[in-house]
Amino acid sequence: MDRRRFVQHSLGAGLLLTGAGRAAAAAAPTLPAARTLPEAWGLQLYMVRSLMARDVERTLASVARIGYGEVEFAGYFGRSPAEIRTALEAEGLTAPAAHLSLEELRSSFDEAADAAAEIGHRYLVLPYLAGPERPGNDGATGTALVDGYRWLADEFNGLGARCRDAGLVFAYHNHDFELEEVDGLRLLDVMIENTDPELVRYEVDFYWLVHGGGDPFDYISRYPGRFDLCHVKDRTADGEMVDVGAGVIDFAAIFERSDEAGLIHYFVEHDTPGDPIGSVRASYEHLASFDG
Repeated sequence: MDRRRFVQHSLGAGLLLTGAGRAAAAAAPTLPAARTLPEAWGLQLYMVRSLMARDVERTLASVARIGYGEVEFAGYFGRSPAEIRTALEAEGLTAPAAHLSLEELRSSFDEAADAAAEIGHRYLVLPYLAGPERPGNDGATGTALVDGYRWLADEFNGLGARCRDAGLVFAYHNHDFELEEVDGLRLLDVMIENTDPELVRYEVDFYWLVHGGGDPFDYISRYPGRFDLCHVKDRTADGEMVDVGAGVIDFAAIFERSDEAGLIHYFVEHDTPGDPIGSVRASYEHLASFDG
């Protein structure tokens, strides 16, 4: 299916999201001539973690054969940075980003930065706030909870400065809990508005953004240029996580606004696929049709 037919099919099938999404897509029913899609689709390797735990090299080879050009790490499965670099080079892959916990960033930043330099990462991404790290874990509500996210944003600015000094970029990956509204403010908005755009970028997970009640088009409009990375993760109308193309998120319309969003890297993900490689392949084939 060529790009124009794909978008027309999506519009006809009613795959658009909220009002802002409908308006954005209606204004641009086909993908623009300018390049807004990535040079290479990426994969978050958390999706194949069970396979990575058994054989890193073989799993990377399988990913490359499907057609992916980039990967995002979530652990190195006992391999050294040099071994990871060698495995990537053998398959013609690059790894622009890696996920690290807040504890790792706090306690082992220098080691993480050294590994990133060896492997070739550009971004260190905080993927999740564990219970004790999350504002509100102490029972705070209302203004106190919002203030907790402002203090967290200050820490992110500090991590961003350390990354900048190491030649890296710090980014934060959302789930749905950041979409909670407190005293008229969404917590994700508090984080974005209190982090320095020069120091902190965001990896938008489209499934979790929509699942939490957010509108991708609204976030792109209000925070242009803040989303260097994204997780291309699909969702059915009733909330099930599915392979890309099997849900209702209109990625064609979203990617029309890639330049406005600031998107550079696009990583396919499904948290719990029944058949990891089958899911990886199905999502890739759907996205490859965009280039049709």
